[in-house]
Amino acid sequence: MDNKKTPIERDVEKARLQRAALQTRHSAKLTSLMENREDLRGVHALADFVDDYVRWSA
Repeated sequence: MDNKKTPIERDVEKARLQRAALQTRHSAKLTSLMENREDLRGVHALADFVDDYVRWSA
């Protein structure tokens, strides 16, 4: 089925997969950082939100 995709469609699919992998990796690293550095809570609202989201979704 991949043979029927155009080069642009393959590039778009590759970019989507890379973005998903980066999002997962960044969320994991942020959660790890927030566990190790409790003093960072409240410094950046988005970081707090992502950390809370990951904890609640586990």
